[in-house]
Order: sequence, then C-alpha cells, then structure tokens
Amino acid sequence: MQLFTGGRSGRTRWAVGLAATAAVALATAPAAPAAARPPLGHAPSATAAGAAPAVDYSTGEPHNARLTIPKVQIRQLPVIAYKGKTDDAPGTVIQNRGIAASPYGPHGGIGPGGVGNYQVTAHRSSHGGVFRHTPSLENGSLLYVDAGRWRYVYKVIKTRWVSFRSAKSLREQRAPVPGRPGKKPTRGYLTLSTCATPEDRAAGNFWTDQFGNPEHRIDKIGVLVKRVQNPHHAAQTSEP
Repeated sequence: MQLFTGGRSGRTRWAVGLAATAAVALATAPAAPAAARPPLGHAPSATAAGAAPAVDYSTGEPHNARLTIPKVQIRQLPVIAYKGKTDDAPGTVIQNRGIAASPYGPHGGIGPGGVGNYQVTAHRSSHGGVFRHTPSLENGSLLYVDAGRWRYVYKVIKTRWVSFRSAKSLREQRAPVPGRPGKKPTRGYLTLSTCATPEDRAAGNFWTDQFGNPEHRIDKIGVLVKRVQNPHHAAQTSEP
C-alpha cells in the first residue's frame, strides 16, 4: 500500500485505505471451530459434567418395608426392621419366618431411602429360600423398596463377597458406604445379602457359625436412583 504524505487530503486517503485493508483481513480470517464455541445462553449441566442425578432421600429412620425384585420373582416381601447387626440372633429369627430382616443402630444400617447403607438379609437355601436367586442379579437390575407413602428405587451396581470369619470383611459389609469403612456417605445404598451355602459346600467349606450361617455371603450393592409414590400405600396401611 502506498503511504500518502501530501497534506490533509493525503492523510484522508491513507486512513481510508488502512480501514479497507483491516476490513478485508477480518472478513477472510478463519472462524473458530464450532466445537470450541460454547452455545450462547447455555451453561454445562450437572448431568453433562458427570454428577449424580438429584434424588429425594428419606430421613433414614428405620421402618418395616416391602421388597420387590421383578428379575427374581420377589414381590412385596416383608422386610422387618430390628436393632442389631446383619445375621445376628434376632435377625436369624426373623429370617427363619421366610421373610427378610433389616438391622439398624450402631452396628447396623439405616432405614429405607436414607443416605447411607440400608441392609436387607434373607435365607437362600432354607426356610423358604426367598433369596435363592438374588446372587444371579446383574448390574442394572432394579430393586423396589416400599415404605409408607414412598417407593425407593435402587439399581444394582456391584457384587461383594463377605466372610463371617473376618472382622474386616464384616466392617466393610456394614459400613455406611459398602466396602469403604470410615468414608462418609453422600448417597443412598442398599446391601442385599444372602448366604453362599451352595458355593461354600461345593468348595468343601462346611464351616458355620452358631446360627448356622456359612462362612461366606453374597451381597448385591444397589444405589438409590429415585423416589416415587408407593403404588401399594393404601393397601398396606389398611393391613391389620
């Protein structure tokens, strides 16, 4: 570009030429890739950032409940809350009735729908064997717990084996975050536990405790994914 220095008119022509050159440069500059430009008026959502979905929790107070697991044909199984720890004497008495037991208190868990570890145990190979098929549950299977007006929906996320001959293993089973003693829970969990009697016997392990429990138990760990209205609330509140 020629530089004009001849008086006022020359300076004017120089300024006009400079503006025209800048306009051409801006028009021909490459645009930023679309992926690099955030959409106007939209911020990343919590779900997109990988955060857990929002869930309505209960207070965690213990309550009797009903358990439904469609994958293994369990429907409206009574779950009785009691103060104690998994598979102790009071819990075994409840399980011997062919129903499920849920311990709470310092050595147990919480009530249905609360933040922490809701623990439910039942027999697999005796007294009706109501949990005979729970070890076959795959990740993603849904577990429905009805308590009062609410239904709490849990999703199986993993399997844990527990040894009754290991204090460390039992602490991990009963921890507020299953498998991680000492960690503060921020979500609701369900530990669905039953005996590994067939597996222990097949391996030649015939050890039992004073209540007849074999050494190992198979736990399915679920995480609370939502709370909805209990479809059986009216019928359950009218039970004698």
